[in-house]
Amino acid sequence: MVQGLDFDLKHVVLSNTTFGPEEIRQIIRLLSKDYASFAVLRDSVAELEASQPERSPATNVRLGVCLYILGRNNRAIEILSNADGGALAHYYRGKANYALNKFDKAIEGYQAAQTAGYNRDECQLAIVETHRASGSNDVAMKQLDDLFGPVEQTADYLYQRGATVAALGGNPAEVVALYERAVESDSTHAGALFGLALENDRRGNDEEALGYYQKAAACFPTHVGTLLNLGILLEDRGEFDKAAHCYSRILDAYPNEPRARMYLKDAQASSDMFYDEEAQKKRDRIAQVLSIPVTDFELSVRSRNCLQKMGIQTLGDLTRCSEQELLSSKNFGETSLIEIREMLHSKGLELGQFSSDKGTPEPTIEVAGLSPDEQALLDRPISELNLSVRARKCMVRLGISTIGELVRRTGDELLECKNFGVTSLNEVREKLTASNLRLRGD
Repeated sequence: MVQGLDFDLKHVVLSNTTFGPEEIRQIIRLLSKDYASFAVLRDSVAELEASQPERSPATNVRLGVCLYILGRNNRAIEILSNADGGALAHYYRGKANYALNKFDKAIEGYQAAQTAGYNRDECQLAIVETHRASGSNDVAMKQLDDLFGPVEQTADYLYQRGATVAALGGNPAEVVALYERAVESDSTHAGALFGLALENDRRGNDEEALGYYQKAAACFPTHVGTLLNLGILLEDRGEFDKAAHCYSRILDAYPNEPRARMYLKDAQASSDMFYDEEAQKKRDRIAQVLSIPVTDFELSVRSRNCLQKMGIQTLGDLTRCSEQELLSSKNFGETSLIEIREMLHSKGLELGQFSSDKGTPEPTIEVAGLSPDEQALLDRPISELNLSVRARKCMVRLGISTIGELVRRTGDELLECKNFGVTSLNEVREKLTASNLRLRGD
């Protein structure tokens, strides 16, 4: 039992006492405060399954919810389908189906839970999340707009709205503001904390990202993405034992998670190695800043159009470009030049700062055999491949900002990047193959 929590986890799982939302919240709080209790829950659930082969419908609700908390979603659905048909069983059947990306069945479960009397707002927000996860972002936003009253000030509503705005490609500042309001309402909201961590991670704010990932990881159940991303950041800091603990936590719930298994081996293999990483960290930070898209800034239409015509997509592109090159572009004048200077100064950069890095032109790509759509794909940002955090960090370190720049690289060149292994290389190849592209030399 955790100090300060008068709660006997084993007794709650194995007894016939009341079991509802409050007891579930207590289990979650206990696991968040003391992850060692996860083993107690796992052992208690195993004992319940073994000792009561013929369970009552009410006991099946208790067992099914606990199985969901353990991450055993298929088994949870099986048990909850034979439960008492009440609101709690329907709701957690929906959550287990959502965890398995069975979105239609998840919505069916949430709707049945609402009909049976489960909290309407919680059901509606769960349905919003499911629509967004399935790609129906407009439907999710419309449903959020239809909700009103006290629910609009809850952490979960603010988080769902922020995540939906992000999915629709909305203003990043609005997304961050919504996540921050969610955390102000509930400092333990794992989704909002993860969202803030991800937004900072994407912008190269490693320290802020690390803090938010750590807070999100302290919540339970913890999102797999939170633990993977936190582990990668810890590896970058040389804290391999802590990174390995993150990956082990994933495998506790999902023993066959391939990335966690691979990353755990890498972290364990590196735990006895020493790296002087200060110089590497500085290079990584500047590389992340240079990879920020110019579209993240509020530029005038004239400046934005000129940059687009010149093929300038990132701050790094601007630092390799001189003032004369910009001014030679049609319709680009002193006003636009001042605007660009101020944008770069806000990040501690200057025009032409890295003009010497232009170097030898990269190998050209044979486009004769590509369709117009495939040729257009080469100019798109690397973010459209939806790479994992580990692969994305490698792209930042190598200064790769477009898909065209990626396919100019060989597999061996990518493997030379720190923390980029065969798993990440296979991921990149799969993403490119889906678009009928491949790395140079493949």
